Amino acid sequence: MKRLSRYIPAIPIALVLGSMIFSHSCANTTTPPSGGPKDTIPPIITKLFPEPGAVNVPTSKTKLYLVFNEYVTVKDPKSLYLSPPLEKMPKFRLKGKGVLISFESDLDSNKTYTLDVTNAIADNNEGNMFPGYTLVFSTGDRIDSMMVTGIVQDCNTLQPVKGATVMLYKDHADSAIFLKRPDAAIKTDEWGFFCLRNIQDTVYRMYAIWDENNNNKYDPETEKVAFIDTLFTPLTVVNDSLPELQKYDMKDTINCLARKTEMELNLFKEKPSKQMIVNKERVGERTAYITFMAPYAQIDSLWIKGVPKDRIITQFNIVQDSLEIWVNDPKKQPDTLFLNVTYMKTDTLGLLNPFTEEIPLVKPKKGPGKSSTKDIKKEDTTAVFTLTAKPETVEQYGFEMEFKYPVVESAFDSLTFRYLNPRQQESVGKYTVTQDTLNLRKYVIRPEVQLQPGYEYYLKVPHRKFKDVNGFYNDSTEVKVSLPNDDKLSSMSLVLSGVQNKYIIDLLNEKRDKTLRSYIIDKDQTLLFPYLKAGKYSIRITEDLNRNGLVDTGILLEHKQPEKVRFYKLEDGTFLIDIPEMTEIEQSIDISEMFR
Repeated sequence: MKRLSRYIPAIPIALVLGSMIFSHSCANTTTPPSGGPKDTIPPIITKLFPEPGAVNVPTSKTKLYLVFNEYVTVKDPKSLYLSPPLEKMPKFRLKGKGVLISFESDLDSNKTYTLDVTNAIADNNEGNMFPGYTLVFSTGDRIDSMMVTGIVQDCNTLQPVKGATVMLYKDHADSAIFLKRPDAAIKTDEWGFFCLRNIQDTVYRMYAIWDENNNNKYDPETEKVAFIDTLFTPLTVVNDSLPELQKYDMKDTINCLARKTEMELNLFKEKPSKQMIVNKERVGERTAYITFMAPYAQIDSLWIKGVPKDRIITQFNIVQDSLEIWVNDPKKQPDTLFLNVTYMKTDTLGLLNPFTEEIPLVKPKKGPGKSSTKDIKKEDTTAVFTLTAKPETVEQYGFEMEFKYPVVESAFDSLTFRYLNPRQQESVGKYTVTQDTLNLRKYVIRPEVQLQPGYEYYLKVPHRKFKDVNGFYNDSTEVKVSLPNDDKLSSMSLVLSGVQNKYIIDLLNEKRDKTLRSYIIDKDQTLLFPYLKAGKYSIRITEDLNRNGLVDTGILLEHKQPEKVRFYKLEDGTFLIDIPEMTEIEQSIDISEMFR
C-alpha cells in the first residue's frame, strides 16, 4: 500500500475509488437490510492489482485483478478494453468477488497501459451496472501523463456514436490504420464522448472506426471511419480531478454534457474504391439491371446482340452505381439477352482500364399456372403508372406521375386539370410538365394557378394516351387533392442569409431519422414549411460543395471529409424547434455563420 499512497495519500482505497466512481451521483451507499428495498447500488472496487499507477509491471503472463464489495459478473467482455490493444482481446474469469484479467500475448516493454472497464461489469444479483474505472500501469519506470478528449458522431445526423473505437497513431503513414494496431485507443460512451488518457507527449494522427470485427484495424469494405485532418500533439496533462476523467452515470445529462471536448470526428462509410460489375438480373421480358461495386461508373459503350442501339434505353441511379436497361421493342425477346458493356474496370494493379464484359441476361422463369388467364395481372397488359399528390406538399412538389416502364409515346396535353371552389363552381386550369432529371419514368405536373384552402383540385389522365416499351397503353385515372384544412396546423418560415454556396435544407422529425421536406438553394431566400403538426423539428443544412444535390461521403486516402452538415441551434443551445398548434413561426439563419 506504500506505492498506492503516493497516488491517493492517507485515504483507504475502497473509499477513494468508491467516491471517484460515484462522484456527482446521488446513490445511497448504505447496504439495504435483507428483505428491504430492492438493491439499486452498483458494485464498488475495494482492491486493485496492480495498484493504480504501478510501474515496472512484468510483460509476461501479466494478470490484472479487480475486487469488488459484492459478487459481480461481466456483462460485456468487449468493454474490457486494453490500450494499446493487443492482437487478441483480454480474457477474464470470475474469482471470488473479483474479475481476473489475463492476456494471450506478452505486453510491450517500457509502455504505459490503460485498462478501461466502462459498461462491462454488473453486480451478480440485481444487475446494477458498475459505472466504470480505468486502471493505469506501466511496464517501464514511468507513467505517460498526457490526455486528449473528443466526440464521435454520425456525419449525417450529428448524433453521438456509442462504441466507436478512437485510435492514435505515431506512425503518420496513410497505411497505418489498415495495417497496424494503434498506439492508444478507447471506446466512446453513450454520448459519443472519449478520453484517451495517459498517452505520450508526442505527435499523433487520430482516427475513429466502427470496428465490426474488433481487430483494431480499419476494414473499408464493412466499417465506417472518421479522421482528424491534421497531426496534433496532446495539450492537457492528466489530473484525476478533471471532470473529463470521471465515470458518470450516462443518465446524468448535465455532467455528461459539461465535459470539454477537444476533437470532433464525423463517422462515415466510404464508397468502395474498386470498380467492377458485381450483380446483374433480368427482371422482365424487356427489363434488366446491372450494379457496380463503386459509384460513378464510367461506361464507354453498351450494346445487346441482335438489338439495334436505338432500341436500348438506359438510366443510371443518382450515384451511378446501378444501371437500368430496357429494350424498346414490343416483340417477344430471346430467353437470353447478351449484354456487352465496355467500362473502366479496376485491374490487378488497382488501376482503372477499359474492359469489355459480356453478361448473359436470362429471362426469369414464370411460376406454375402463370399462363392461366385468371393469373394475368394488370401490368401484363397495361402501361402501369402511379399518380400521387399529397395535401401537405402539393404546392412544392405538384402531382407526381411515375410509370413502371419508360414511355415511348406520350400526350401530356391530353391531361385535364380542374378545380372546384368552396361554392362548387368548376374551372379548368393550365399546368406545366417536367420530366424528372434523375428518373426518366417520372414526371411532375404543376398547376399554374395558386392553390388555395377550401378548393378541390383534380388531375385526370385519359385512357390510351401513353404507351410504354412493352407496347401497352395506359388506363385512365383521376386524382383529387385539397390543401389541409386543419385549423390546428402551423407553419414555419426560414429566412436564409449568408448563402455563398449550394446547400441542401432538410426539415427533419424530432428523432432526425425522417426527412419531411427538402429544398436545394444557392442564394439568400425565404423557405416556407406549411401545414406542420404541433411537435418538435430539426433543421439540417448540408454544404453541397460539388453542387450535385447529394450529401457526399468522405474518402480517407484522399484526406477528404464528408460534406459538412450543420443543425440549426437555438439560442438556448438546443437543436429542436418546438412548434405549437396554430402558430406561424419565423426563424432567421445566417448560413455563413453556421459554416464558419
